[in-house]
Amino acid sequence: MDTLYSACAGLDVHKKTVVACVRRRDGGGKTRSQTRTFGTTTSALLELSDWLSRAGVTHVAMESTGVYWKPIWNLLEGQFQILLVNAQHIKQVPGRKTDVKDAEWIAQLLQHGLLRGSFVPPAPQRELRELTRQRRKLIQANAAVANRIQKVLEDANIKLGSVATDVLGVSGRAMLEGIIAGEQDPTALAERARGRLRRKLPELGQALRGRVTDHHRFLLRLLLDDLTGREGLIARLTDRIRAVMSEPMREAVARLVTIPGVEQRAAEAIVAEVGPDLAPFASAAQLASWAGMCPGNDESAGKRRSGKTTNGNRWLREVLVQSAWPASRAKNTYLAAQFRRLSGRRGKKRAAVAVGHTLLVVIFHLLKGKATYQELGADYFDRLDQDRVTRGLVRRLEQLGLRVTLEPAATAV
Repeated sequence: MDTLYSACAGLDVHKKTVVACVRRRDGGGKTRSQTRTFGTTTSALLELSDWLSRAGVTHVAMESTGVYWKPIWNLLEGQFQILLVNAQHIKQVPGRKTDVKDAEWIAQLLQHGLLRGSFVPPAPQRELRELTRQRRKLIQANAAVANRIQKVLEDANIKLGSVATDVLGVSGRAMLEGIIAGEQDPTALAERARGRLRRKLPELGQALRGRVTDHHRFLLRLLLDDLTGREGLIARLTDRIRAVMSEPMREAVARLVTIPGVEQRAAEAIVAEVGPDLAPFASAAQLASWAGMCPGNDESAGKRRSGKTTNGNRWLREVLVQSAWPASRAKNTYLAAQFRRLSGRRGKKRAAVAVGHTLLVVIFHLLKGKATYQELGADYFDRLDQDRVTRGLVRRLEQLGLRVTLEPAATAV
């Protein structure tokens, strides 16, 4: 096999140690290797960097092992060309499983150009990613706490969720605070309602009549305090996210929020994952494959066995599918029409994934071409093939026993 790099290194990364193998090709065309083991403290990693520099190494490859690769990447970045490789792409040959052999295998594959590096964004984008991902984790945790509050209310036979759309809205929280304070009069609790919910005072009075004990009040107080604390952390994270975003990132977010279904938080998370200009991605198809939003290929002997979507960036995938649901409910939009068109024969979940893929394609063109979102309209598919739509409607009418005669509409002068 051809040798692409005359001096390169493979790193086998662990929590406490890093095994490094340097492969060098001398003037006579012979390849020699040298292996050393280093610790993972900062001083040890600096020693590793100096050793690689003295050896004349230009390219370094390592597996994406948990989070242990990150400090190594941060210290070596800018000094060497680094490849972060998916561990599944460099499976070891059977019978050769040791740390030293792993490092030698990585270095050998790198030297012959057989490794494909994963996308690792620049440091500012990596920091933004950590912030948006942490915020998403807190939001998910809040959803779990909200479910626990609902379970406690059901245990006390308080049917607030059957009347109020949002149990944790302004009115709902006021009623919960009243319950926790020991108020037992359902009418008095219902009077804490605000806005349009006051139209349902009789229903609220019935829903708030239950059997609340001190045990329920203790749990509700605990869960509400937990919820309030997490909401404060989410607000702090949101402020930090908007403070660290560069001007190109802000411009990208402003473009994305014009897409139906994509709200501010979703747009910030998308930019954190893919970047403001999508520089690493040559096409929308490549971006969809990286995100795991396109059908997979599993074919053997001419038979397609599965079209299950591929593994990809789960954070981006979750945001896209989550944004697809409000997009499917938007009025007079192409995305809603696409969802309705697919959900009838493929199911709502598959339709949501398909709309998420469409969102990603739209995002690619908006960010790559610095374009603005143009709505195609809810009748796009009808206009795309009017003859097919006409034939379908005529067929339906004939099935109902009607005779159909088609005439062109009069054109207004």
